Amino acid sequence: MTEPAAAPTPAQTHALAPDLASEIVDTLVHRIGKDRQAARPHDWLAATIFTLRNEIIERWMRSTKEAHAAGAKRVYYLSLEFLIGRLLRDALSNLRHNEEVAQALASLGVDLAVIEEIEPDAALGNGGLGRLAACFMESLASLDLPAYGYGIRYVNGMFRQRLDDGWQVELPETWLAHGNPWEFERRESAYFVGFGGEVTTLADGRSHWSPAEAVEAVAFDTPMVGWRGKRVNTLRLWNARAFDPIKLDQFNAGDFEGALAGQLRAETLTRVLYPNDSTPAGQELRLRQEYFFSSASIQDIVRRHVQYFGDIRTLPDKAAIQLNDTHPAVSVAELMRLLKDFHGLTFDEAWDITRKTFGYTNHTLLPEALESWPLPLFERLLPRHMQLVYAINAKLLREARDSGADDRAIAAISLIDEGGERRVRMANLAFAGSHSVNGVAALHTDLMKKTVFADLHRLYPDRINNKTNGITPRRWLQQCNPGLTDLIENAIGDGFRDDAQALTALAPFADDAGFRDRFAAVKRANKVALSQYLHDTMELKLDPDAIFDVQIKRIHEYKRQLLGIVETVALYDQIRSHPERDWTPRVKLFAGKAASSYHNAKLIIKLANDVAKRINADPAVGDLLKVAFVPNYNVSLAERIIPAADLSEQISTAGMEASGTGNMKFALNGALTIGTLDGANIEIRDHVGANNIFIFGLTAEEVADKRASGYRGTDAIGASRELAQAVNAIASGVFSPDDPNRYGGLMDGIRDHDWFMLAADFDGYAAAQRMVDARWSDPAAWGRSAVLNVANMGWFSSDRTIGEYARDIWNVM
Repeated sequence: MTEPAAAPTPAQTHALAPDLASEIVDTLVHRIGKDRQAARPHDWLAATIFTLRNEIIERWMRSTKEAHAAGAKRVYYLSLEFLIGRLLRDALSNLRHNEEVAQALASLGVDLAVIEEIEPDAALGNGGLGRLAACFMESLASLDLPAYGYGIRYVNGMFRQRLDDGWQVELPETWLAHGNPWEFERRESAYFVGFGGEVTTLADGRSHWSPAEAVEAVAFDTPMVGWRGKRVNTLRLWNARAFDPIKLDQFNAGDFEGALAGQLRAETLTRVLYPNDSTPAGQELRLRQEYFFSSASIQDIVRRHVQYFGDIRTLPDKAAIQLNDTHPAVSVAELMRLLKDFHGLTFDEAWDITRKTFGYTNHTLLPEALESWPLPLFERLLPRHMQLVYAINAKLLREARDSGADDRAIAAISLIDEGGERRVRMANLAFAGSHSVNGVAALHTDLMKKTVFADLHRLYPDRINNKTNGITPRRWLQQCNPGLTDLIENAIGDGFRDDAQALTALAPFADDAGFRDRFAAVKRANKVALSQYLHDTMELKLDPDAIFDVQIKRIHEYKRQLLGIVETVALYDQIRSHPERDWTPRVKLFAGKAASSYHNAKLIIKLANDVAKRINADPAVGDLLKVAFVPNYNVSLAERIIPAADLSEQISTAGMEASGTGNMKFALNGALTIGTLDGANIEIRDHVGANNIFIFGLTAEEVADKRASGYRGTDAIGASRELAQAVNAIASGVFSPDDPNRYGGLMDGIRDHDWFMLAADFDGYAAAQRMVDARWSDPAAWGRSAVLNVANMGWFSSDRTIGEYARDIWNVM
């Protein structure tokens, strides 16, 4: 069990000013330049943040000094995404200052809840990968572990999603338009990052890389506040600048655009998250981004180590670098470059240090997500790194040959994919360059050993380990669901605030009818609040007494939002055909973004909106069925929806979801899960009990067998009348009268291939939904299951996950 976070000592405690209202007004006047009468809500927001920041900075500086004084080993978490969401509420909650700040602002005629809502979400991520990184940063600080997070300071991030006639439209996310009061520019932490050029050999035998172009990476630091403010760690994000922002000779000659080209090229590196890589230019920008942030981060880590500890050979003793998926995998080659070319180490010395320093977390088994780069592109942009990749590969393949690996295994292990276009395999590089490679759920880790890394696992059988993901209960219970938090505290005390596994004490209350009634009242209040929000923003009227059935996540075919939509169409048909039955009122909520180049995912969003438009306007179903696709899904929207959910849709094709963390957030807030035996659903079932979760569908092994057998979706469609009617209705244009052929190709994909087993799992999914209806019709049974979900989700705290990383991989506990 993870050690609970201790309350701060008097020496660690810093109270806010006795006259907090006056301090906020003083900040408003002297930092914002406004008096009380002229101040707008955004001014009060900034003044509140700047006032709170004073305490955070003191704790931040103390945390850093203590780590330096102790010579502590640091954790460095490299991630292309950090979906941190709004920070004011997070900081107030973790510092336990909510009430006094709210009271101080109220005395000034300002509502804290109102100004919290206008803080923009930091556009630094897209989905579960980035939110996991944010939870991990919070838990690292809460467990008092010195750590840095490293990423990119995206100006526009993923994108802001707007729906135009049901179609996704991508707009720039302008979260930095008015500045960011949480960040601190560190001009002294700036690094040269090069691209292209050539490599020569010096007289002493070292290699010298002369890049053809370069940018300057400049650090911007954001404090990450842990629970009770015990520690404040650093999220360091890199901004890119040209060394010559304007070439005056070109400007004076009238070539205004050419004079600014270098700065524009540099700014492109930090403009958007996940540029469309379906074109050669997009692929190049993506690789440039990944090397830019990896190089700056590794240079910073090495500089800090040498500054404080002197001997570069002790790096693994003082630094643990964790690669969050394959995006920062080029860091392996970058550290090798610095150790060999700048610190004069031999290849074997450098390789030993590199492998002892790095850990690699794999988040996916999807081939397209296991990044690889065309060899000519990689060599043109990073010629020195290409040399090192070849050298690493030679060592790796010799080890494989010496172990008895055959030619097939050698080809699978190689860092260079020779099957067709030669490509550099970044996942293999990360695996080879790390002493630990972990999956993020038990099933995922087992599948890693059997599928994508089978031959590497045979070569290094002790390297792969499991670290099931977790979520921070501070944000995903205490902050987003204060009503439930207070109810739990009144029942079992406040120990769960410091140790989420103390929630197990809530289990006996599942049989307490009075507690279940109070629990249901909290849930209904959350549903009323969400209903009001959706009415205000989407003009949608919902019945809070209906079951709120929710699927919110990145839109992808393997996550099977399409299965939920097709079953909704089938249910719609059944309700109209059998009005005499006692149907359970249901609200189906979808939300999520589709990658800009992912045609089918964007078509699924349009289908969800077309289905919603038809069903919501049909008086034959009335309030028995409502459907909504909520636009621009982000952390703040999740914080509204999750506490109001009754049913959590976790219905990915078995074997394709690494873990999932949305499933944990929903269950922690008392939603029951309907899902496949995929990712962390398996472990959730084991913790909450098989009777308190709705499991359906093929297992990962059965999916693999069906694919190998030549199965086609028409087989399952022919055996299911409901499925056949729904697929035919969608394909024939019932929900798209303006374009009857719109969804023909999407439905043909189910009929002809059904790679994601939508047809194969449909009947099982529909049957599970009817079991949901039956349980919902018995409020006592539903309430008991809901309470038991909350009581048994403490194990899924990111504190537990980070504790396992700290002990088993990083050696910092």
